[in-house]
Amino acid sequence: MSDLRRIRVLLVDDDPIVCAGLELMLSSADDVQVVGRADDGDQALEAIRTHRPDVVLMDVRMQRQDGVTTTGQIKRLDNPPRVVVLTTFDADDVVVRAITAGADGFLLKTSSPTQILDAVRGVDGGQATLSPATVRAVFAHVASSDDPQRTAARTAVTRLTDREREVSVAVARGLSNAQIARELYASEATVKTHLASAQHKLGVTNRVSVAVVVTKAGLV
Repeated sequence: MSDLRRIRVLLVDDDPIVCAGLELMLSSADDVQVVGRADDGDQALEAIRTHRPDVVLMDVRMQRQDGVTTTGQIKRLDNPPRVVVLTTFDADDVVVRAITAGADGFLLKTSSPTQILDAVRGVDGGQATLSPATVRAVFAHVASSDDPQRTAARTAVTRLTDREREVSVAVARGLSNAQIARELYASEATVKTHLASAQHKLGVTNRVSVAVVVTKAGLV
């Protein structure tokens, strides 16, 4: 196992008991390594510079700086790590704000160890992660919202090619790259190329944000 790449994880949470539990659970996996911890959102950027994580597990409610604000700061860094927001509550507005800030995933702290490990591995590999308990409600909220960004989203999707639009809609349906490739009779490499191009044209940085834009535009 010594040659196995280990996903470097940073924990950002002000509850030491939660951090201890997450570290114990994550460290049980051969391919995951907890490299550090920040006790509050205002310590996260310095911890990222110090520990160079691949993935950050981010709490929402912290005493000094909340996880949504911190996620936005992280995503403005050059080559930022992936961020999974991990919280005890699943209010739609919190999920939407986290995604808008650039979060690559959202899970409840009540998720099973397997779900949390799968989330870490998934976002490290470029896959979006949303709690099954919240995903339908979140996208229903986005689709029905009277958000002024809906007009901007409709304009943005006109920049996509037909294939980029098909890939983006498939992402919003929750399909993985492998599933999209099978559905469109294309290679996974081709799907990744179309998705990367779509992200650039839509002005977003991850799969979840692509899903939000095409949902706001009414394509899903």
